[in-house]
Amino acid sequence: MLGRAANMGDGWETKPRRGPGYVWAIVRLGRAGRIQKVEVDTSHFQGNYPDRCSIDALYAPDAIVDALTWQEFQWTEILPQTKLQADKQQYFEKELKPLPVCTHVRLNIYPDGGVSRLRRYETFLR
Repeated sequence: MLGRAANMGDGWETKPRRGPGYVWAIVRLGRAGRIQKVEVDTSHFQGNYPDRCSIDALYAPDAIVDALTWQEFQWTEILPQTKLQADKQQYFEKELKPLPVCTHVRLNIYPDGGVSRLRRYETFLR
């Protein structure tokens, strides 16, 4: 979504996990590019923000988002598990691993929680 979140309902919140693991969301980019910087915004999520996150990327221009699974595609980790803070815009640039061109990103949150915005700043290819 454009702009800052107006409230918690303007973000994405998962239901609490009772067992091990994590929750993820896949986003197809508007066009292929190289990610230079990432923003993970936990604004309005104070007691229910994710403890950590990681981000993976994939180049699969013809893939359907619903078909992307761990077994079928080779995701590349671009942001290792990183501690998050409550109610804050958090930017990651130096932490990002070098990345080839990608068409999709996957935000992994550990173990669960709410995120207001996920933004990636990239260099697009023509």
